[in-house]
Order: sequence, then C-alpha cells, then structure tokens
Amino acid sequence: MGSERFHDDLGGPPGRAAFGPSPPGGLMDVLAVAAVVLDADGRIVLWSPQAEQLLGYTAEEALGRYAARLMVADEHLDLILHLFTQVMSSGESWAGVFPVRHKDGSSRLLEFRNMRLTDDRGDFYALGLATNQATLRQVERDVALSTRLVSQSPIGLAVLDTGLHYVTVNPAFERISGLPADQQIGRGVREPVSWLDNDVIESAMRQVLATGTPLVDQNLLGRTPADPDTEHAWSVSYHRLEAPNGKVLGLATSVVDVTDRHRAAAEAHHARQRLALIADASVLIGTTLDLEQTARELADIVVPDLADLAAVDVLDTTLLHPSLPGTQPAEPALFRALAVAAAYPTEAIRAADPVGEPTRYETDRLVTQVVTTGAPVLVPHVTNGDLPHIARNGDAALLLGRAGLHSYLAVPLIARGTVLGALDLKRIRNPLPFDDDDLVLAGELANRAAVSIDNARWYQRERTVALTLQRSLLPHPPPPQPGLEIAYRYQPAGAASEVGGDWFDVIPLTADKTALVVGDVMGSGVTAAATMGQLRTTTRALADLDLDPDQILHHVDRSSTGLDQAIATCLYAVYDPHSEECRIATAGHLPPVLLRPGRPPELLDLPTAAPLGVGDIAFHTTTVPLLPGDQLLLYTDGLIETRHQDIDTRLSLLLTLLHDPRTDLEETCDQLLHALRHPGNHDDVALLIARVHR
Repeated sequence: MGSERFHDDLGGPPGRAAFGPSPPGGLMDVLAVAAVVLDADGRIVLWSPQAEQLLGYTAEEALGRYAARLMVADEHLDLILHLFTQVMSSGESWAGVFPVRHKDGSSRLLEFRNMRLTDDRGDFYALGLATNQATLRQVERDVALSTRLVSQSPIGLAVLDTGLHYVTVNPAFERISGLPADQQIGRGVREPVSWLDNDVIESAMRQVLATGTPLVDQNLLGRTPADPDTEHAWSVSYHRLEAPNGKVLGLATSVVDVTDRHRAAAEAHHARQRLALIADASVLIGTTLDLEQTARELADIVVPDLADLAAVDVLDTTLLHPSLPGTQPAEPALFRALAVAAAYPTEAIRAADPVGEPTRYETDRLVTQVVTTGAPVLVPHVTNGDLPHIARNGDAALLLGRAGLHSYLAVPLIARGTVLGALDLKRIRNPLPFDDDDLVLAGELANRAAVSIDNARWYQRERTVALTLQRSLLPHPPPPQPGLEIAYRYQPAGAASEVGGDWFDVIPLTADKTALVVGDVMGSGVTAAATMGQLRTTTRALADLDLDPDQILHHVDRSSTGLDQAIATCLYAVYDPHSEECRIATAGHLPPVLLRPGRPPELLDLPTAAPLGVGDIAFHTTTVPLLPGDQLLLYTDGLIETRHQDIDTRLSLLLTLLHDPRTDLEETCDQLLHALRHPGNHDDVALLIARVHR
C-alpha cells in the first residue's frame, strides 16, 4: 500500500475502513526510535536517520563498520558480543538498557529491542531498535500519571477523535452520563448524551477543533438516564488535543457536576426575588386610600412572580361591620371581589368572581375556611376532587380544570385583629407547586396589604359619613328669588379627612330681599362639617331678624364661642331688588367678584375683618349698587388656593376666566371648576353666582 495505511481518524463512522495518507504520529517523533541492521558478522549494513540523530554518526561513517567497536566502550565489549551471539544463534529477542558511545565520546543509555531477521536466502541479520532511555522513561511516567489521574479523577473526562467519536471515557464520566464505557466508545457525540442539547454541544466542539481556542466552564442543564427525575447542572470545558508536531489528535472534554452549586445559586436568586417583591410591595401597595386601587396593587404585584392568577376578595360584611377571626361558627361567607389579575390571557380568569359583585361561598369552600379560621390554606397538588372546593360553582371548576390549575394557595387578609378577606393564588403554567416558602411570602404580602386595605376601608367609611353629614346640612336647591338668577356648585375634598367645612346658602328675606352666604370652617372631617351645620343654622335663624350684614356676623361670631372648630370665614350679602343695592359684610373671607356688562371683572375692595371665632371684633357693611345684568360671584378658597401658585396669581387667573362671562350661569360654574379645580384637591369648594334681572 506504499505510504497509505488503514486508519479510523479521518472523521468517518467507526467500523468502516478509511484509506489515505496519514501524517506521522507525534509520539514516534518524540521517541526518535533509531533502526540499525547488522549482518551475521556484526557489521552495520543499514543505518537510519534517527540513528544518526541519536548517535551522531552519518550513514557513510557507520555502514560497513563493526557495530560493537563503533558504539561500545572496551569494558562492555565482551558483554555485547555475548548478547549478539545469543540473539543470532537462538533467534530470541533481547530487550534492555545498554550504554552506547556517542560520536562526541560521551556515553548514553539507550533502551534497546534486538531481534534476528532472516532474508529470502536464509541469511541472518540483527535488527536493533533504540531510543533514549531518559526520553522513554519520561513518556512512560507521563502516560502512567495521565492514566492514573484520568481513572481516579472525580471530574468526568472523555477524549473524542476528530470525527467527534468517543475514544476514551473515565469512570467519572460513566457515572455522570449513566452509561458504561462500552456503550460510549466508538459512538458519535450525539448518541450517548441524546438527552442534552446536542446542537449546542456539537457546535462548541467543532468550534474548538477548528480554532484551537478552549471553551471553559460552559453551563449545561439536563437529566440523565441514571437519574431521570432530577435536573442536574454541569460545568463543561472543551480543549483541542495536539501532538508535539502540531497534529490535531481530537478533543478532550471535562464535565463537573455543579448541581449543588446551581441549586444554591438558584435559591439565592429566588430569595433575592422574594426580598425584592416584599420591597416593591412596601412601595407599590397602598399608594392611595382608594379601596379598589389598593386591592389592584396587591393583585398586580403577585402576578406573575408568585402566581399565574390572583384575586383579592373582601368579606362584604367588613365594609360595614368588622369580624374577629375564629370567633364565629363556620357559616357561608359573602365575598366581594375587589381585584383580579392574570399573568397571561386565559379562560381561567372567567372562573374568578366578577369584580365588584358579591359572591356567596358555602362552608365547604377553602376560601371560606380561610376567613373563618384566619389561617392560610395550601394545596400543593390540586386534584379533580379539590376543584369544587376551590371554585365558586361547577362551571368555574370546569374552567379551572381545563386551564390546568395544579396548585392553590389562599391566605387571609388580617388587619388590627379583623379578617377582611383573602388573597387567592393559583398556578397554571408555572410548573412548580406552591411550597412553604411561597406561603410565608404570600402571608407577608397579605399582611402588608391588609393594613392598607383596612386604612382605605376606614377612609371610605369616614368619607361617606362626612359627605353624608355635610350634604345633609347644605341647602336644597333654592326657589326663584325676586330679581335674581342663581347658580351654585359644591365639590367635596379628595380625601375623607379633609371633607368638612365649606357651605353656601340662599335665604329669602322680607320685602323681596335675598341673603347670599358663603363660609368655610377651618379644619376638616366630621367635626368641621358639624360646626359648619351649626354656623349655617345660626345664620339662617338670625337672617329672619332683617339685621344689617355686619350685625348678623357679630351675632354669629358670639354664638360660635365654645364650638370645637369655631374659627371660620364668612361672607354675608343682602340684595334688595327695589333699591338695586347689595349690602355686604365679610369675616376674613376672600373678596367676591363683581361682573358688570361691558366692564372687566373686579374684586370688591371690602374692609378687612378677622374670621368668626377670633373674639370681639367689629365687622363693617359695604353697599354696592347691583344693576340689571350685573353678576356677583361668591366662592371659598378651595376654588383658587393651590400649593404651587400664590394667591394673587390664582385670583388674576379667576378674573381672566371671567373676562368674557357666559350667558348661562351653569356653564360659568362648570367652566370655573374645570379650569381651576383639579382631581384630588385637598379642600372643599363652594361656588355661588347671582345675576340681577328686571
């Protein structure tokens, strides 16, 4: 076959013959094995280039000379002749170490393999193969060390040829892969590890073979035949194997099982996520005192990090009557859904209670148990038998079953010893079941949210009471007044604690006169509303005496002594259609605006006076002509005061808005409120406009 030989390292499949030229092995180059042939008399008849490299003699210098005299020192001559005679006479090979003389006169220990050769004429020759003993021993030690390290290493090691077929695997690799060596040797890289992402693995190997650049610490996740129920993590490295002469021999791969480290890192990451979720909850839940908004914030923060589907339900009775956990016998519960959130579009959301509508849950429902006992319920693995105890009815149970509900968790919402409702969590796409850590996290989030929900609940209750009280104290739509067209507006503050003291009134008087009143009790809440009611009642009672406005304010001021929140501003005006005059007195109130046809609006310059409740202060009455077409605008400070602009700027804006007054007074009221009033304002506003007509 000449220079061609049979070999299996050209990338073809194992077991099939592949022929072609092959470069010399690197190990032979390292050993530099010399070949010398002697005739029966001991003369050199063949001398290889390696012999010249090893001993220094050229072929011309060595051929035809007696080998013993050329290469052996005198003291070893008898021994080497004896060994030569023994090999030539018996035909037995001899192997060993023998000192040989180099051309430069030095002596070197060579490892020999000597054997007798026979030609076609029956003549005998001696073949000697020799290499440097030190080099050979070093190679032997390296091989022994490598073999021992590979076999005893806890790291999985494998060697593949250039066609990416397994050549060698160590015991650790067998344990990791779950396959014995005989099921891997000779097979392609895709076959023994078919459970992994072979495209990624093969691509990485071919990259290393092509470039020679190692790939170190590549992460792989998967399951092995030896342990199919557990996901493992491995750190894999790839290195190209090269002979000393640069020939690519194949690829070495090392595999380290880092499952424990991976799990620890995953658990640490999971813990950080939980802490981040709790931190977010502290910031994102309870941003307002709106009950529904607070519930939506809780539902949104647990989806999708904790659950695929979340619902926040409160006991309908808690909106009016608190109940203590564990103090009532088991009985059906009436819930009202405040919020529902889903991590993705799913028909399972139709199984949730409709937001805002009451739903009755019987005693066998798990969520009823939660609010009755005040204890959470965890169902890690939901069965078909569990669905009727989770869903509100049979149709909802079918929806949850079709969607793939597999894990359920419900925790109570408890604040200040009161069970408010429950946080209901479901997992559908998330493959992991709820566990004790999830229960603790859900409980922590529920506890934080419950306080905000309770605050919102009390806020709504107080706001409702304050508004009800205040609206009950405000006047009903006034009847038509002689010579006047009247429009008014009242808007409460944006927060329950700030509802309270603004009022207005239109009071019919004798002789076709009309009293116009606006006032503002300093303070807020139910107490301010009650004080406002007392002041308004007092003002109406005094109005029947037909006193001047300053006298009315004087008597109201005296009557306010002893009230809880007695400080109030007030403006009292009396219009007489017969004299076409308006008599006005103010107690620390903002000046009214006078609008005359064809003239710019103006703030009336009235004598200043202290608010009601300050003490024995004199009030003054100012007379202002009011002709047909004139308008008088009375308002409280909630219309113009803001935290971001000074009062003069806001008063200028008010006058600008009134520069072209609308014909319809109702439209004027709406225009002013729309332009000057913002949602969430922290003060009430009362607005009263009167226009004179014939």
